[in-house]
Amino acid sequence: MTADASLKAAYRQHWGRLLALLVGQYRRLDLAEDALSEAFEAATRHWPAGGVPANPPAWLLTAARRRAVDRLRAEAVAVRKEPLLVVDAEHAAAAARVMVDGGDVVEDDLLRLVLLCAHPILAPESASALSLRLVVGVSTRDLARLFLVPEPTMAARLTRARKRLAAEGADFGIPSPADLPDRLAVVGQVAYLAFTAGYAPGSGPDLLRADLAGEAVRLAGVVHDLLPDQPLPTALLALMLLQHSRRDARIGADGRLVLLPDQDRTRWRADEIATALRLLASLVEADLQSEARSYLLQALIAAEHATATRAEDTDWPRIAALYAELDTHTGSPVVRLNRAVAVAEASGPEAGLSLLEDLDAALPDGHRLPAVWAELLRRAGRSGEATREFDVAISRCANDVERAHLERRRADLG
Repeated sequence: MTADASLKAAYRQHWGRLLALLVGQYRRLDLAEDALSEAFEAATRHWPAGGVPANPPAWLLTAARRRAVDRLRAEAVAVRKEPLLVVDAEHAAAAARVMVDGGDVVEDDLLRLVLLCAHPILAPESASALSLRLVVGVSTRDLARLFLVPEPTMAARLTRARKRLAAEGADFGIPSPADLPDRLAVVGQVAYLAFTAGYAPGSGPDLLRADLAGEAVRLAGVVHDLLPDQPLPTALLALMLLQHSRRDARIGADGRLVLLPDQDRTRWRADEIATALRLLASLVEADLQSEARSYLLQALIAAEHATATRAEDTDWPRIAALYAELDTHTGSPVVRLNRAVAVAEASGPEAGLSLLEDLDAALPDGHRLPAVWAELLRRAGRSGEATREFDVAISRCANDVERAHLERRRADLG
């Protein structure tokens, strides 16, 4: 492997763990991040000339620690910070074998970093960006591209998030067992928010931004690896894998939206579906509460689609029943909207329409409610009403590919 390829692999595989070790040692997020960035920059100069070291992450960790010490001295606080520069024996042993056997100290520090990035004091959008930056190692430039904002805007957003954590004295620690479920719920929301931004962007020219969705799946995978016995990360990862597995089939060669029944199922990622089904198998008998139950029900719905060989083999009554349970569990108007679609497939369009009656006040601005109204009215033979709803949906839709699809559906009505 070339020096450039080795460096890219080290960045992708080890950034979060190395940063977690440094934050755990120095208790300063800014110092740790700057030192690690400088270590990677130094590797771009040294590795091509001197060869790739036998243990790349250990080389990077040593280089980052040297830079951290240099900065502390430059800040004239070396004496006051000296206790933080000494790593206890256990921590030192884990650092020496970093990424060789994934020692418990490394894992604990990475978990602390995950929980810190998803601290409740941060807005979800800021927590999502900070988590992808620090835990997964997505660069600020790439984050700006993924979240569709200028790079200076993203840099400022990350800086504000870091300063907020520092100002609030956010603890670099693992919450108590009593508080961990609430913090995990925030972690799940952060990861799923980032995934949704890629899987179903509400605006812009793209129906799907698989790169952002993929990074969010990677973040969920890190959390699951750290907490494999916790049901929430397991259910969330299964859900995201099942949805992400369909990415190659959602857009046709002509750039048009391909609806789920019309997708080429041979293009779904069978390996990701298999992994998700294995994760679900460990949860179906569990008595889950709150967010974990919500993710599990959504994953079970996605699994029904994933395991149907053909669209006509889909068990719509089963999906409608799962949506009914999810509706009761969450009370979410978006869930009710999706439930209406499933009920229409299982019992006819009029049955689905009856579930939409009270959603206008809860979903007043988006395009998805009038789009579903229009489609079910069309199926029920109520073309005039369907045309009016299509017009509303088109006027509200900010995603170019979805809007073009709605315009074609309206044109089909004549």
